[in-house]
Amino acid sequence: SPSVNPFRILQFLLLLFTSVVTLLSVLHYYDSHLFDRSPLHLLPFSTTSFPLPARSSVALNEKSKALPFMEYPENLKGYVGEEAGFDPFRFSDFVPMDFLREAELKHGRMCMLAWTGFVAVDLGAKIYPFPEAYEGLTSVTAHDALVKQGAMGQMFLWIGLAEVVNTIALQQMLNGSGKEPGDFGLDPIGFLDGKSDEQVTRMKLRELKNGRLAMLAFSGVITQAVLTQGPFPYV
Repeated sequence: SPSVNPFRILQFLLLLFTSVVTLLSVLHYYDSHLFDRSPLHLLPFSTTSFPLPARSSVALNEKSKALPFMEYPENLKGYVGEEAGFDPFRFSDFVPMDFLREAELKHGRMCMLAWTGFVAVDLGAKIYPFPEAYEGLTSVTAHDALVKQGAMGQMFLWIGLAEVVNTIALQQMLNGSGKEPGDFGLDPIGFLDGKSDEQVTRMKLRELKNGRLAMLAFSGVITQAVLTQGPFPYV
């Protein structure tokens, strides 16, 4: 019989733990605000509650600027990009906006890095010393090769651990710690130093828009690269 890889077991347990913690966080939110009595009250972390998305005094006939045929999603008020009013599925009506904005910023930042890295590899960028196992790989073929070699497993493990730690900070934020969504205190170049409130808001809006564009761009570049199996620009 094939031998059991303990590293794969550790990966699976880490994924399971992260998924369970995230699921329990969401269930706890609904338990705290949508149900008077529930077995979830027996859980030890049910002693605090996440803030229900606040209802503003937005007029019922106010329309979304991005989608003029739909009502303005009132829970976007107070967040960067609120003026567009883009939330066609009304996620902000039943999920905390801090949670949604944190997730959006995180995925946008990852995709900005991912698009750059994906294209850079196919343009010839390499790390030195260059591992022999990576010779001849493209961004598309690298995935399966690195899974077999074990590098992807290492990435999954350490990123998963970082996500577990971040889940704690996320829960604290939802409980009113004062942390701003997406703010990890990381600004080594000082983009926001000495900026006015208006300039800071403009910078944050730029990041948000570029992140949204990067999420679409990364999906597109992977699709095109797989379909063409060619080098950049994958045509």
